[in-house]
Amino acid sequence: MSPPSGMLLDETPLFDPSLLQDLDWSSNMVSFSPPVSPSQPGEGLVLRPLCPADLDRGYYKVLSQLTVAGDVTKEQFRASFEHMKRTGDYYVIVVEDANLGQIVATATLIIEHKFIHSCAKRGRIEEVVVSDVCRGKQLGKLLVSALTLLSKKLQCYKITLECSQKNVEFYKKFGYTASNETYMERRFFD
Repeated sequence: MSPPSGMLLDETPLFDPSLLQDLDWSSNMVSFSPPVSPSQPGEGLVLRPLCPADLDRGYYKVLSQLTVAGDVTKEQFRASFEHMKRTGDYYVIVVEDANLGQIVATATLIIEHKFIHSCAKRGRIEEVVVSDVCRGKQLGKLLVSALTLLSKKLQCYKITLECSQKNVEFYKKFGYTASNETYMERRFFD
């Protein structure tokens, strides 16, 4: 039996919000002017874990500025959310404009468990996107900084991301370097 519709989109965080609040921001590699941090992302803004109710706050509208997000029902969204929460390896963060009640930025950290490096963990950053109405507020820098520090806190031996050539210089600011590995893909669906 599925939960009543009202229960589908609640405020349950994907992961413990204290993980973001307890980041060692002093080891952040990039500067912010004016200063921002996970606890102070900007006036009227809140940085926090994704919750199911964010579907109604424009989460997919922001994602669609990055790629084809598709049409998703509340039930599909909740099922994926619950799967991600259960595994404990997905850290989707959002920035909400509290005045508008809308999501204006998001990014994802996925933790991969490896057999190499003594069964170490690898972090991977994906889906970094800032709404076009909020560009220039340092939110992209904030998201990448927070997830980079979070991966270190979670004891990942390395963190990676994929980016277009035009964004390489942006990510170098955070200590990322181009690897010698070649990224290849084979798509089954568009």
